[in-house]
Amino acid sequence: MEPSADSRQAAGQESLGALLGGRGGAVDATLPPLAFVVGWLLADESIWIGSAVALAVGLVIATYRLVKGDRPRAVLLGMLGVCAAALVALYTGRAADFFLVQLLSNVASALAWSVSIVIGWPLLGVVVGTALGQRTRWRRDPDLLRAYRLASWVWVGQYLVRIVVFSSLWWINAVVALGVSRVALSWPLVALCVAVSGWVLFRVLPGDHPGIRHPRTPEQTASIP
Repeated sequence: MEPSADSRQAAGQESLGALLGGRGGAVDATLPPLAFVVGWLLADESIWIGSAVALAVGLVIATYRLVKGDRPRAVLLGMLGVCAAALVALYTGRAADFFLVQLLSNVASALAWSVSIVIGWPLLGVVVGTALGQRTRWRRDPDLLRAYRLASWVWVGQYLVRIVVFSSLWWINAVVALGVSRVALSWPLVALCVAVSGWVLFRVLPGDHPGIRHPRTPEQTASIP
């Protein structure tokens, strides 16, 4: 007995969330900025102290992740991000600039995802296809390619939300609000984005489609009565 379309969709959405990773990494990424704000406040708005606290927290997280067996490259990139944020704030002497690297990162991500959709290589498909070991087979499935393109716009929207909020708060030098928004727009927004993009992805796929794990060729699609 074949599973129903609803059960296939629910399983697919669950798989999408698992393939894109849990919230652990997103939570870790919010701790150094939060530590910066706390240290900055407690040390009478000292950027040096705030940066030192953020770097210390980042180092603890990096050590913990390495002990757990995470990839050294990913851990190193996360630590370099904290270092870059601290150096920018120390150089400019403006505490809000600690969040400038994150703001620019979201701008770059929004552009990258938008371009990937326009040129027919939606990044959601690239990420999921790579995780599933499909290489580029998903691109030969017209239905799956269309679904990935539409679902990828949800991710563009996620970055645009951050850009609007972060840039507005950065402009008025609202350091505490930046720290709060950094947490609020981290894993809660990512979780919402995964859920919505998963819904779009499986909603767009035809009811007889076997799912993201089983791309169909155009010939297979044409043979379906």
